[in-house]
Amino acid sequence: MDRPLPPALSQFVLKIHSRCDLACDHCYVYEHADTSWRGRPRAVSEEILAQVADRIAEHAARHALSTVHVVLHGGEPLLAGPDRIRRAAEELQRALSGVSALDLRMHTNGVLLDEKFCELFLELGIKIGVSLDGDKASNDRHRRYADGRSSHDKVIRAVELLGRPRYRRLFAGLLCTIDVENDPVAVYDALVALSPPRIDFLLPHATWDVPPPRPGGAATPYADWLDAVYRRWDAAGRPVPVRIFESVLRTLRGESSLTESLGLAPADLVVIETDGTFEQADSLKTSYDGAPATGMDVFTHSLDDVLEHPGMLARQQGIEQLCEQCRGCPVVESCGGGLYAHRYRTGSDFDNPSVFCPDLLALVTTIKDREAAVPAPTPKPVPQLPMDQGDFQALAAGFGTADTIRRLADTQLDINQELLAAVSERIALSDRQAAAAWELVAHLDAEASADLDAVLAHPYTRPWALSVLDGRAAPAAGLAEIAAATLLRARLDHPVTVPLRGGALRLPGLGSVRLAGDVGHAEVSAGPEGFTVRGGARRLDIGWHEGMDGLTPHWQPVRLFQGEGWSVAIEDTDPLRDCHKWPVAERLPADEAKLWAEDLTGAWSLIRRELPAYAEGVAAGLRLVTPLHAPAGSDVSAACKEAWGAIGAARPASPELLALLIVHEFQHVKLAAVLDAVDLYDKTDRQLYYAPWRDDPRPIGGLLQGTYAHIAVTDFWRVRRLSAPGALERDTAQAQFARWRQHTVEAVDELLGSGSLTDLGLRFVNGMGETARGWLDERVPGAALDEAADSARRHRTAWEARATRGTA
Repeated sequence: MDRPLPPALSQFVLKIHSRCDLACDHCYVYEHADTSWRGRPRAVSEEILAQVADRIAEHAARHALSTVHVVLHGGEPLLAGPDRIRRAAEELQRALSGVSALDLRMHTNGVLLDEKFCELFLELGIKIGVSLDGDKASNDRHRRYADGRSSHDKVIRAVELLGRPRYRRLFAGLLCTIDVENDPVAVYDALVALSPPRIDFLLPHATWDVPPPRPGGAATPYADWLDAVYRRWDAAGRPVPVRIFESVLRTLRGESSLTESLGLAPADLVVIETDGTFEQADSLKTSYDGAPATGMDVFTHSLDDVLEHPGMLARQQGIEQLCEQCRGCPVVESCGGGLYAHRYRTGSDFDNPSVFCPDLLALVTTIKDREAAVPAPTPKPVPQLPMDQGDFQALAAGFGTADTIRRLADTQLDINQELLAAVSERIALSDRQAAAAWELVAHLDAEASADLDAVLAHPYTRPWALSVLDGRAAPAAGLAEIAAATLLRARLDHPVTVPLRGGALRLPGLGSVRLAGDVGHAEVSAGPEGFTVRGGARRLDIGWHEGMDGLTPHWQPVRLFQGEGWSVAIEDTDPLRDCHKWPVAERLPADEAKLWAEDLTGAWSLIRRELPAYAEGVAAGLRLVTPLHAPAGSDVSAACKEAWGAIGAARPASPELLALLIVHEFQHVKLAAVLDAVDLYDKTDRQLYYAPWRDDPRPIGGLLQGTYAHIAVTDFWRVRRLSAPGALERDTAQAQFARWRQHTVEAVDELLGSGSLTDLGLRFVNGMGETARGWLDERVPGAALDEAADSARRHRTAWEARATRGTA
């Protein structure tokens, strides 16, 4: 039986050029013990790049790695030139397509970085880390050209270039090698002033054979230097992540380190040199000549072979591979023995503490003591959640049970009742018609309250009430319509006069009666067999039994679709339905209404069968679908934030697409109701944000709405890639799933990074993120991943172009 392999390798340092244009005197490649660089090709060949990519993909597939991390390195990688960098990236993308996601980065000294390189990196998705040792005096102590010239100005220009809006997302951070002769605060302040996304302070490479400088014989100068930075960083509110401090803090909490120089996590990194040889960590070059060599190469050995190398195995054993002194140390869980290379001593090899042991002990202990001394922060008041906690969590995840949706509906009814009361206060003393209608509504509230509530819950009640309150409409017609519809539902014999709208009598939730255009009012009364409408010289008797299109040509009842567990109106009669951005369709002919019913049957069957997490909510909350008019061949749908329980849609090409439109738009309906109850974001925020599915920026509310709706879109395609009947349909679904999954996760990150979310908003969006990120491990074909990446790049490029022009 094969013995199990050590943990997989997931980080790869790919040397694409072996020479450098600077002559930094602290460089481990050229200035320390190892001299192997002298015999290596200057640049990696295309053949080696292809083989490296295949080896990495082979390893990733065998170990089912979700993400592979590759750093293009040197020497100075920019010396390889744009064509070779492109080839390296494209080979990796080719090989890993459909296998693993690729996190591709470059570490550079920055002196050659310009806009052409940045445009290339935008296209290829390469993030950039830059070496900079602080202010000019500090940086020039070591980072100079061979002739002694300063590199500082060119590096600053590079960092400022990465700080531009167009290139900001390329910026991975700054790496600074510590020199205790430099002023720690000046170094830190110079780096922070450049607004990097992260700072990495590195101990200079040293061993027991060649120990680090300790000016004046100080016992812990490196800990003292870092402590000065830590105090400055902490006092400023920790404005930027600092990897070494975050790693100490994480390991003190029992979490993993963010760097191989701290903590006990197994090493998962390998280096590929320009000649295709595999090497262990680059830092071993400081130990002795040939220390990182494995004797293996990409043509004759796999990465699993590399894992079996004794040097690799030694760094897989956690605390067991440390020397006796380290194993008994009180901070070993944080320190981890320090960087493996820093333990070297001739005679005992790596079976020693780090040459920085006193500094690491002091640093970890000091940070631990400082954290313990900080008084516990006063707990922030927990925001009052004006809805059931379980409902909030279910809705944040993108779903919601039938009971959850019914509770939302009850809240929406409360709002409509409050709006109705506000409308009554707008009735002028001289408006006898409105006053009479309000008096009847008040009477019905006592005599037929359930029927009145059913009418008030109609989706277009709120848009009407708001139009009255902002002065766009008079109250009489709407109040009389509510009274008439309630009387008819309750079958109460009480005549009511109702103003007409363009010759039509509106009976919300029931239908409309068409009368002559010159008639301004109609009287409505109920009887045992039906109801009567009198307008002008015309009398219409309409029986209770008259359904669908009715037996009376002037009567246009609301058509009802009755599915298993769901009843929904096809609303093509209500004059107030025009609130969905797109033009509404006229009254549907009988044959088109039949097609709607057939498609709703198919759509509802699919939703119940394949999207049960949404079906409950749809059945409980979606009351009507308003047909929209759209150009032929276009799939148009829209919700109206004031119209709870309604969506608008042009009938799409298939029941499957109608199912997608329903779950998509009902997400908007749900979120609008949540926003009525809970402030999720700062309503005064006027900034515009990147929406991954659009080329134009969106306000924070629009981004939140779109992201929430696309949880359902992603989920739809997620299930359809397995259930669609044909191979072509499944391929389409795979591509759509990959695309919307990526867009939705990116949008969640944009929301979380906006700074505009309230505490409850953060909880809500984190719930959305848990759902979306839960789908990241689901495998999709490489072609689908490539299409998703291309789509993301196109939208991001368009957005950044707008931002650069100042339109964002």
